Amino acid sequence: MRISVIGCGYLGAVHAACMAELGHDVVGIDVDQHKVDELQAGRPPFFEPGFGEVLGRAVESGRLRFTTDMSEACDATVHFVAVGTPQTKGSYSADLTYVDAAVDGLLPFLSTGDLVVGKSTVPVGTAARLAELVEGAGSGATLAWNPEFLREGFAVQDTLSPDRFVYGVPSGDAGEAATAVLDEVYATALATGMPRLVTDYATAELVKVSANAFLATKISFINAMAEVAEATGADVTQLADAIGHDARIGRKFLNAGLGFGGGCLPKDIRAFRARGDELGLTDTLSFLGEVDAINLRRRERVVTLTRELLGDLAGRRVGVLGLAFKPNSDDVRDSPALDVVKKLLEAGAEVTAFDPEANGTAKRSFPELTTADNAEDAVRGADAVLVLTEWTEFRELDPERVGVLVAGKKVVDGRNCLDVGAWRAAGFEVRGLGRP
Repeated sequence: MRISVIGCGYLGAVHAACMAELGHDVVGIDVDQHKVDELQAGRPPFFEPGFGEVLGRAVESGRLRFTTDMSEACDATVHFVAVGTPQTKGSYSADLTYVDAAVDGLLPFLSTGDLVVGKSTVPVGTAARLAELVEGAGSGATLAWNPEFLREGFAVQDTLSPDRFVYGVPSGDAGEAATAVLDEVYATALATGMPRLVTDYATAELVKVSANAFLATKISFINAMAEVAEATGADVTQLADAIGHDARIGRKFLNAGLGFGGGCLPKDIRAFRARGDELGLTDTLSFLGEVDAINLRRRERVVTLTRELLGDLAGRRVGVLGLAFKPNSDDVRDSPALDVVKKLLEAGAEVTAFDPEANGTAKRSFPELTTADNAEDAVRGADAVLVLTEWTEFRELDPERVGVLVAGKKVVDGRNCLDVGAWRAAGFEVRGLGRP
């Protein structure tokens, strides 16, 4: 099929490349000329495992190209809208400026039988409003909502072979036609028996935001238990292991630590709560405020643990390992690690940080940051070492070797990812979140 993807950020660029990988002819459209030039040259503008290879193959094959010219969407029959929905400045609500602009810009180039497919995470009610806009333009096109469920670090896999498809479509013949088109787009994955759920617009929108809210709640729950563990001497990791054996709960995402960040979970739960206020459901979704608060408290707790190890932080040297909000990503949007670094600097500490992929993105958002070229240089001469992103290479550090490099054998394991026994055997004082 001929497909256009409007918005070539993290979501859109990966989606465009993966659609071409599946054999479709794809044009990616974005307003950022530099980004378009980089993508057209087969150069990923961000780090995502496997994306560079898929992008390169797709561009080289001729099935994928990028442009800033919206009129080039006119040859496509399926148009994915994959622009960002950031948090509105001064508010928790989602900023739909880019979604509205994408749809408005696309309208003149739609034809009868075309399908506009929303991928962006939006407040419930947005799709119905945009469907009226598309219908009112008289183009003969239809709108569907097809939320994404990408995990950064696994985006290519999650696009090519997700754990389910959700189609939000209108009722009647238009919905059946939209479903048939999406089935053709995703035919390869559907042929493997991938679950497919066809819903109305509101349910499709709610699936995405409620999934993110549930995940955020699970993470904050175990971090709340970490606070209890710290007050009582319990071990939150053993607690998580024990309750995770309950099939109703499960062990995944019950890892206490520095908490969640990135460009999705924090802003999505805030936008969901704001939408609840608009719907008169303030009490119903008020718990998301505490989910957010617990998550943010973990960042301050890491700073407190560092103070407990070092005393006054002014002039103390701290080596930080990890800046991205999660491993296998260079994304530092709302990164707990970068937030901790800023707090340490505000307290007067001298911080040197290293991340295998996020040094550059961190420096762009925080130019004052001092970075090292590798983990050893980051910890050299440090009074304390903080592990803030659980990259494999940090998990596998040799504590004996680190002990030779540092000025003080003190570690804050912000992700509870180290072999504490090995580090203590090497003479380190180790502090974790929710662990004795």
